Amino acid sequence: MLKLQENHLAAIQRHGEQSYPVEACGLLVGINRGDVREVRAAFPCANASAGSPQIHYAIDPAEVARIQRQTREHGWEIVGIYHSHPDHPAMWSPTDLADACWTLCSYVITSIDQGKAVASRSFVLTGTGEDDKAFVAEEIVLE
Repeated sequence: MLKLQENHLAAIQRHGEQSYPVEACGLLVGINRGDVREVRAAFPCANASAGSPQIHYAIDPAEVARIQRQTREHGWEIVGIYHSHPDHPAMWSPTDLADACWTLCSYVITSIDQGKAVASRSFVLTGTGEDDKAFVAEEIVLE
């Protein structure tokens, strides 16, 4: 389960709308309690995809490290990653799964239809390696 404040979800959706038609992306930090990830802050990131940012996202590792350092003092860790799907459903793609590497983190996908956020869904990455990793749909609880 992903616990998310309403203002965090609004910021994620707004970021997707502002980035349209390019995929927006960012990190969710907070507290990981095993089956429950509690988001304390959402950090928008630049889409560093060198190829096709309209259908792919990448977050610069230096940006990930900066956010980790910045939030460590609060005892927070990365609990999720978000990105948008311009003119596509809020469902993970085979590329999303192939690129996913943060096991037991939430992956929030927001569908942006003609520049407007229409749906957000979350999936947790499970498995122990490349051979058995999978996305499992998870509930988003708004606080």
